[in-house]
Amino acid sequence: MASSNVIRIETAEHRREPVLSECVTRVVRRHLAQDAHVAELLRVVLAEVERPLLAEVLAHVSGNQSRAAELLGVSRTTLRKKLREHGLNGA
Repeated sequence: MASSNVIRIETAEHRREPVLSECVTRVVRRHLAQDAHVAELLRVVLAEVERPLLAEVLAHVSGNQSRAAELLGVSRTTLRKKLREHGLNGA
């Protein structure tokens, strides 16, 4: 059988990274269990997701803010605002 026809079967032994929604669910449950101020919960969770997202996209495009904004689907002005909010310099 040619290598292009090989089918890889995942087994229970193979580890997989948790999907983003699973990570968010754990964080939200942790905050709720600690009686976090629910009025601020959305802001807290969004900030925890947004900062690493911005950092990873910027790293991927070697700090090119125009390209990062394009990948994120936001204007460059919005990207710069979010970078300031999260204390990221964009480089």
